[in-house]
Amino acid sequence: MNDAVKEAAAPADDAAHLLIVDDDRRIRALLQRYLADRGYRVTLAGNVDEAAACLKNFSFDLIVLDVMMQGENGFDFAARLRADPSEVGQVPILMLTARAETEDRITGFENGVDDFLAKPFEPRELSLRIASILRRAQPHPGPGQFSRVQFGGFSFDMHRGELRRGDELIRLTERERDMLRLLAERAGETVTREALAGPCVAGNERTIDVQVNRLRHKIERDPANPLHLQTVRGAGYRLIIDR
Repeated sequence: MNDAVKEAAAPADDAAHLLIVDDDRRIRALLQRYLADRGYRVTLAGNVDEAAACLKNFSFDLIVLDVMMQGENGFDFAARLRADPSEVGQVPILMLTARAETEDRITGFENGVDDFLAKPFEPRELSLRIASILRRAQPHPGPGQFSRVQFGGFSFDMHRGELRRGDELIRLTERERDMLRLLAERAGETVTREALAGPCVAGNERTIDVQVNRLRHKIERDPANPLHLQTVRGAGYRLIIDR
């Protein structure tokens, strides 16, 4: 049977559906068993062509994507997905890579990847990262009023993690959502790069600058001359909201 469309048996009706894209059959089989045991629906693809076919036929909640594969690599495939105006372009991506260099992480974030996990990895860490991304990608409303900030023509709901321009929902990666929430909570104040980095980025300044630049392209009319997400030279960044 072609494992590009092989799924875990008897998942819960509301289980998250994961697409695993890796050209290593052993890794695909390992991840399918492990993630299925944790209640996920799992579909496998051995390359980006198989993955693209799966995306035409199924809806997914998250893509686990290897970088180095035969044919199109994971970076290029991620960029192609993010350029898709349909719902496919909104699916979160967790990238697996044996290349842990900073430049690779920067390239991934530039192409819209939500998170990275370096090979070899512990399956439990993968499961925790998947759960974290899914939790942020599909936040549930809580009691009471949502805390909301507005800047320019945008509105950001800090509880839901939703950014809107008018009625249009703007897609944010997990890291962009976390950064924007932190900036919004401290609107007008300087937030250091270290605070924005989070534990997964380990405070790398270039990585933070790349992510901030991507966020600016979503909220600024002129990202080169930002009005809302401003640089505080030598210190960090601040978000200027409407009063």
